[in-house]
Amino acid sequence: LDSGLRGRGGAGFPTGLKWKFAAQSQNDVKYVLCNADEGDPGAFMDRSVLEADPHAVLEGMVIAAKAIGSKHGYIYCRAEYPLAIHRLNVAIAQAKEAGLLGKDILGTGFDFDLEIYQGAGAFVCGEETALMTSIEGKRGMPRPRPPFPAVAGLWQKPSILNNVETLANIGQIILRGSKWYASVGTEKSKGTKVFALTGDVANVGLVEVPMGTKLGTIVYDIGGGIPKNKKFKAAQLGGPSGGCIPIQHLNAAVDYEKVAELGAIMGSGGLIVMNEDKCAVDMARFFMDFCQDESCGKCTPCREGTKRMLDILTRITQGKGEEGDIELLEEMAVVIKNAALCGLGQTAPNPVLSTIRYFRKEYEQHIREHRCVAAVCSAMFKSPCQHTCPIEMDIPSYIALVRAERFDDAYKILLQTNPFPSVCGRVCDHKCQTKCRRGNLDEPIAIKFLKRFITDNAPRPQIEPVPVTRKERVAVVGAGPAGLTAARDLAVRGYKVTLFEELNKPGGMLYWGIPSYRLPRNILDAEIDDIRKLGVEIRLNTRIGKDIPVAQLQKDYDYIYLATGAHKSQKMGVPGEDMKNVFGGVEFLRDFNANEDKWFKGKLSLGKNVAVIGGGNSAIDAARVALRLGANVTILYRRLRQDMPAAEEEIKAAEEEGIKIEYLVAPLKIEGSHGKVTSITCQRMKLGDFDSSGRKRPVAVENSEFTLNIDAVIAAIGQVPDMSFMDAKSGVEINKWDCYNVGNVYKSRTANPKFFAGGDAVTGPDTVIAAIAAGHQAADDIDAAIRKANNEPAYEKPAQEKIDVPLVIDEETTEAPQAHMPEMNPEKRKMSFAEVELGFNREDAIKEACRCLRCDAEL
Repeated sequence: LDSGLRGRGGAGFPTGLKWKFAAQSQNDVKYVLCNADEGDPGAFMDRSVLEADPHAVLEGMVIAAKAIGSKHGYIYCRAEYPLAIHRLNVAIAQAKEAGLLGKDILGTGFDFDLEIYQGAGAFVCGEETALMTSIEGKRGMPRPRPPFPAVAGLWQKPSILNNVETLANIGQIILRGSKWYASVGTEKSKGTKVFALTGDVANVGLVEVPMGTKLGTIVYDIGGGIPKNKKFKAAQLGGPSGGCIPIQHLNAAVDYEKVAELGAIMGSGGLIVMNEDKCAVDMARFFMDFCQDESCGKCTPCREGTKRMLDILTRITQGKGEEGDIELLEEMAVVIKNAALCGLGQTAPNPVLSTIRYFRKEYEQHIREHRCVAAVCSAMFKSPCQHTCPIEMDIPSYIALVRAERFDDAYKILLQTNPFPSVCGRVCDHKCQTKCRRGNLDEPIAIKFLKRFITDNAPRPQIEPVPVTRKERVAVVGAGPAGLTAARDLAVRGYKVTLFEELNKPGGMLYWGIPSYRLPRNILDAEIDDIRKLGVEIRLNTRIGKDIPVAQLQKDYDYIYLATGAHKSQKMGVPGEDMKNVFGGVEFLRDFNANEDKWFKGKLSLGKNVAVIGGGNSAIDAARVALRLGANVTILYRRLRQDMPAAEEEIKAAEEEGIKIEYLVAPLKIEGSHGKVTSITCQRMKLGDFDSSGRKRPVAVENSEFTLNIDAVIAAIGQVPDMSFMDAKSGVEINKWDCYNVGNVYKSRTANPKFFAGGDAVTGPDTVIAAIAAGHQAADDIDAAIRKANNEPAYEKPAQEKIDVPLVIDEETTEAPQAHMPEMNPEKRKMSFAEVELGFNREDAIKEACRCLRCDAEL
């Protein structure tokens, strides 16, 4: 009792207390039982102990028998463990020969013998009364409690049942003392725990850690983290009837109390790590399928309830979910937990409840949008890459057409969903590639680069003006990718659309925030011109709120789409950041693009040494521009390289060009003379606990300050929307992050039904493809609102030109790496703003297209 040892089989009941109850039971016959069945899939902690040190278990059973007054014991071990059973038999024989088992043990007058009972591996026999029923020669089914086994267990005699790991601890506690054991672990969870670490983690196997060890320590420090730079999503703890612990709880202490608080159970110690490619709904379905299959059927809540829950989960994963399914699952889970006879039924709903608790949005996406963000539930999609793309580009088709050397048709496929295929072929964050199944074999298909190849090598399809057929007038504020996409879609539907842009060039962040060495201006201009040709009017140098009041805009237009982006850099909050030559990342890039001649001629200058603060794409872009203007550039980032939000290829390119990156460094203050920067004082950082994103939070190192002599600072630590133009009387709600609140009936509608909003102005800084998706959504919402107001039927998209896509699948797939994108030599390119990536040649593009596995094929 003093040691604080708790049962390692799952329930965590105090071992000493269980023994005390059995010792107090008056009966001449008592039993000591060891559960070595280990029914959790993937768990092998007990097998390891039995095979390596069976005597530790025997010692624990003998001590337990002496404590409660038992003369006979059973080891319940599954028949699938032949080596463990063999070594147990050897150990029992050795113990008997040494006088440690049998009659008159060590001359004390104490008798105790035991035997091995081989179980059939039924999961329900992990429940103590079911296990005892099985030893009695009956079907392993639980029985109601009370009476508890300490009073009436095996053959209705007082019995105790302990797990292998629990019993293996007993000898050491007796040898070293209870205080020694209690010194390890937490206040209420003493000692160590062995986990079977498996799943999406670099180092799999058995790990023994003190109780209270943080989950992140187990996954990252011991497990080595997630392979292939994937993101941790959750850890399933407690086997099929356990629960998942998500990324925001990586700092959670793994002990009985905290684990239960988070909705999981310790179980026997199975710990399955899952990365971002796992679907929470499918995971819940999988474990419910297991529990339903293993249900003994004795009680109705478990027998029928788990089947009903499985039916609902299966429907949801098949895209047939309905509103109310989530609430029904929650209701049924509570009923089953409260009414089931044994631990199997009482814990079977745990995976469902925990996934709903932490991943409710995924359930809602499955039901309302028929979308599985992990691209696992295949009934919902054609191919993982297409499903993952925010605008669902038909990726398998255009890759197949590249393979067939039909580049013209491939271009037409691109334009069916994406008004900016040339742009996305250069600067898209290619989410599609993260779900490419080819990556499970070797490397993902270079989807982004094939998109670029098509637009570089096929003639641009001719664009014809679309006549205005609708009386409603729509204004779009902001000529970035979201605004341009919405304007295009509405123009195609016959609306008169006017797009207002405060700067002298359209494109938003595509023009003002991305340097020309990544996105040549002629490429962007050509795709914007195609939108103009449809009939969209673009008014430049027109700031809403200044040149045209918001109230006037409301009078002149029936509906307004706010796509104003996030063009204001976040402040660092350090002294001196208001001095001359301290720039925000966005402002610096915009100023450079607006005044290239002055920068090139030296009328504007950063100076010799430049510090760039931040680790995102904007920071890398600003650093590479500064380098091309002749500066020595150092990027200061407060975390490690693997934590940088910037694309890996951009970080690598910056390093190749000679940009220095200092990791685990944060600015403290900027100093200067006569209002001009001369130095920046920084502080070294170390990594502390995990934050909600799964990255370790930087913590300042005391007395680690140092100073860099610099001439300019570019702070690119984040961006926020600029809402200064909005009229407070507009009725448009702005939240604490300076973003528009939307979702009023339609996804992109604001509190004022005339105003819709989308893109970075709603989400904060996001990607190009996400902005395009927001534009599509806004056009759908605006059109739907208009038609509903007019009692018109919903818009039906005209039939697309039918393009025959060949289906060619190789009989054998051999490993081949992704094609390498040729680039300009680093020494040459850092002196120029010419495009760095040169594009695939015909041979490489076709070869790369041939790597596609055609996941879309329905055979």
